Amino acid sequence: MILITPFVAIYGLIFIYPTLDMFMLSFQKAPLIGDGKWVGIDNYTRLGSDRKFDTAIWNTAYFVALSVVPGTFVALFISLGIYRLSGRVQAFVLALFFLPYILPVSVVYRIWDWTLNFQFGIAMHLFDWIGFDRIPIFKVTGWFMPAVALVTIWWTAGFSILLFLAGLRAIPAEIYEASALDNASRWQTFRKITWPLLWPVTALVLTIQLISQLKIFDQVYLFSTGGRPNDNLVMVYYIFQRAFVNNHGGRAAAIAMVLFIIVIVVSVLNFQLMRFVEKKQ
Repeated sequence: MILITPFVAIYGLIFIYPTLDMFMLSFQKAPLIGDGKWVGIDNYTRLGSDRKFDTAIWNTAYFVALSVVPGTFVALFISLGIYRLSGRVQAFVLALFFLPYILPVSVVYRIWDWTLNFQFGIAMHLFDWIGFDRIPIFKVTGWFMPAVALVTIWWTAGFSILLFLAGLRAIPAEIYEASALDNASRWQTFRKITWPLLWPVTALVLTIQLISQLKIFDQVYLFSTGGRPNDNLVMVYYIFQRAFVNNHGGRAAAIAMVLFIIVIVVSVLNFQLMRFVEKKQ
């Protein structure tokens, strides 16, 4: 008991207490800092008629659909290719794919702004050479979320690739040798051996990606600069606007509690779905 007391104390101080304080703040009409007036569930009921909240919910769900499953399978197929390499070549290629993951988001933003900027982006010069019209990708609502999802997959794939490689290396080589003796094709080997044995890692990657992308903020905030930020709202970005721009601490806390519940519910449902699929295999 004595050994876990420091952990419990720190956990309560940096997580439990702020969560309870935010929960209480969500029932008040209050600034971000300072006393407020108790209004009950008014902050929650107002969300039903808040168009920006609807936009934030939709954009967050849309971004999750664009990034979680595609990003997981992109990382899986890249890891399968890297796994076939060996020695320094494998280490070099893995480092190339992992390098973006260690970059801060400001550097990622600058790289892709240089690439896709409407006026001087490298991709726009390529469009000119091919004969396509230039597209202000981060200024057009229909292009914004797919572009940010692409950037996010490129940025975060390295960690998922490492997890998949660890899972691949844990599969005994004898199983593959036995499948080769049975003249199994590559597709049969993948479908009957690799995929079932790699499923726990796949479920882990999907869960990590799901929780992470539900809380997206940095990329949307940076790439919305000079564009139409209200059309590109996601949940955390809307919380930021309410709390730090409008100084509506109570309403921001209510939105944060909704997001907190969504993350918990979606994570539990995803975990149960993964267990169900694993039993069916």
